[in-house]
Amino acid sequence: MPKNLRVVLCVFLLVCATSSSFSQSSNKFTVTAYYFGGPERVDSIAAEKLTHIIFSFCHLKGNTLQVDNSRDAATITNLVALKKRNPSLKVLLSLGGWGGCEPCSDVFSTEKGRKEFSQSVLQLNKFFNSDGIDLDWEYPVVEGYPGHKFGPTDKQNFTALIKELRKTLGPDYEISFAAGGFQKFLEEAVAWKDVVADVDRINLMTYDLVNGYSTTTGHHTALYSTPDQKESTDNAVKYLIKIGIPANKLVIGAAFYGRMWENVASARNGLHQTGKFKKGINYNKFNKDLSKEQGFVAYWDDVAKAPYAYNSEKKLFVTYDDKKSMELKTKYVADYKLNGIMFWELTNDVYSGGLLDTIHGVKTTYKGK
Repeated sequence: MPKNLRVVLCVFLLVCATSSSFSQSSNKFTVTAYYFGGPERVDSIAAEKLTHIIFSFCHLKGNTLQVDNSRDAATITNLVALKKRNPSLKVLLSLGGWGGCEPCSDVFSTEKGRKEFSQSVLQLNKFFNSDGIDLDWEYPVVEGYPGHKFGPTDKQNFTALIKELRKTLGPDYEISFAAGGFQKFLEEAVAWKDVVADVDRINLMTYDLVNGYSTTTGHHTALYSTPDQKESTDNAVKYLIKIGIPANKLVIGAAFYGRMWENVASARNGLHQTGKFKKGINYNKFNKDLSKEQGFVAYWDDVAKAPYAYNSEKKLFVTYDDKKSMELKTKYVADYKLNGIMFWELTNDVYSGGLLDTIHGVKTTYKGK
């Protein structure tokens, strides 16, 4: 074979190999489960279908991160043991949660508080052989849990906290944070460009966009905005990308639960009507609690790409994610080359054929746009 022909052939094979490698890696995004269960349920987790599990939650005691009790310690130990089944699995400890970060504004307002907290995070991760920290402070700067302190200086203090954590943890531990997916949080709560380089990912809570304090129904975890509702997954992602946050740092959130309103008028099958929040419903209860036998009819908003259900007799409205919306959200991650998808919360799923299986199925087969 002539030398120049061999060179051309080698270049061609190299290009093909690179192209194939890119195609195969394009859907290797992260799948993160928040876990709010106990140690006895860990063995049933499909660890092979996850890249990350976030233990929910640890809390502050003084300036340090603490595991609340021996049961939680056992849960973390069992979660870390899942690495035997999936060696690439990362297990993170999460601080806070809704109602779980009352002292955060004060503790993180001082250099001493931030340093002591960061050192405690390092020590806990070493003790459990876990892989990092997820900050679930709801919320810096803007109002969150009723009665919890918040203020404008939280923004700079949150930035300083992230930088102190990275300095203390070094490159071997992961840092993520749960971010509100609603517009006020996006615009006011975080100095995005100052923190993005030091975090591995930003977990956008693109659920509860219509929450328990809302007096009007809507899609609590819509994929796209509609003329009636701006808040959506796409709205949050597009806002952050527009201000310069890399897509490969963004994780979108999905809901393994629904939200129900009562006293909802029948117009538009209850969508965007006044009502009173009644309760949440786990996905594993949907087949029974939201069935036709219970008086519910399922509907699909093809603009929001979101399901909802309405019971005309009892005037109950429910907003949620289902397999169809989960499939579309997972494809969205691949299409926009985001970091991944996360969800609250793993124990709300069914054991087989549920929402995690839907995510996994799309991830392993969908090639993207």
